[in-house]
Amino acid sequence: MLRADGWQVDFIADDGDASAADAVRLGALGVRIVREPALRWLGREGASLDAVMLCRLPVADQYIDVVRRFAPHARTVFDTVDLHFIRERRAAELTGSPRLLRQANHSRERELAMLDRCDITLVVSEEERDVLAREAPGADVEVLSNIHDVHGRLRPFASRDGILFVGGFGHPPNEDAVRWFIAEVLPRVQLTLPDMPFHVVGDIDSTARRAIEGDGVVVHGRVADLGPLHTQTLISVAPLRFGAGVKGKVNQAMSYGLPVVLTTIAAEGMHLRNGVDALVADTPEAFANAIVRLARDEATWTSVSDASIENVRRHFSVDNARRALRLALGVQV
Repeated sequence: MLRADGWQVDFIADDGDASAADAVRLGALGVRIVREPALRWLGREGASLDAVMLCRLPVADQYIDVVRRFAPHARTVFDTVDLHFIRERRAAELTGSPRLLRQANHSRERELAMLDRCDITLVVSEEERDVLAREAPGADVEVLSNIHDVHGRLRPFASRDGILFVGGFGHPPNEDAVRWFIAEVLPRVQLTLPDMPFHVVGDIDSTARRAIEGDGVVVHGRVADLGPLHTQTLISVAPLRFGAGVKGKVNQAMSYGLPVVLTTIAAEGMHLRNGVDALVADTPEAFANAIVRLARDEATWTSVSDASIENVRRHFSVDNARRALRLALGVQV
């Protein structure tokens, strides 16, 4: 979208972890990867920059001062990705951990301070914009949510099998979700559907893999293309017990017409109607019952599949995102 609007985009990976394949994909979009140290590049190029987007709080914290120094004319955009303090606060409430609560309060102070230091802040949902309207009423905040192509349903109900979870274990809400699902939900599902496999996709270390594999759990690790799994499986699940933001795993499954069972936390910001676009459940019993219902009722499965596709088309399209992006960058819309 930026390139289509005439922007030249330079991309800096703060951790330097940009593979050759990443470079090829970005290069095909006309994006230049900066491979020299960020401070050196900013010192040379900063005066020519029109806008700088700082993605996630740790990166924004580290670079906002040098961006202001070396790129004094650039519009600064703080892309939260999700509000970290909300995710951390929910983790503290779930676990009762004083340490996590202190961390959440510290993140809140840093995030709210960053809103004042940047020209505009991006959040991914109206719910998070409402939070910031209460916490920082003077801040300029715009909703730029997830962006997805609509792939559509490529295989019918009868030719599918299995439950799918997508999410790397490096993100604490994902690991907690999978462990809770395997311990509390999957045994209840297996009482009725004993041969229904549970597929886990995403970065996972060897210790965690050994801990969860077996008893109907298939761990794929990281895969290059999620399309085949979204096409082959019967149900996607997002059993998140804490977190924030809009969940790309849910958007993506819905874009393939793959019905989703998810918790209230995972449904946040998704414009979902329980029983229409997805099935929402928060207890192990309700979650298992929702999975069994979809697996046994083709009419319900198909209805939810159709509504899922329409939800993505209506709320997470390129056109919706383009308007928000132009507003964030100060372009006339």
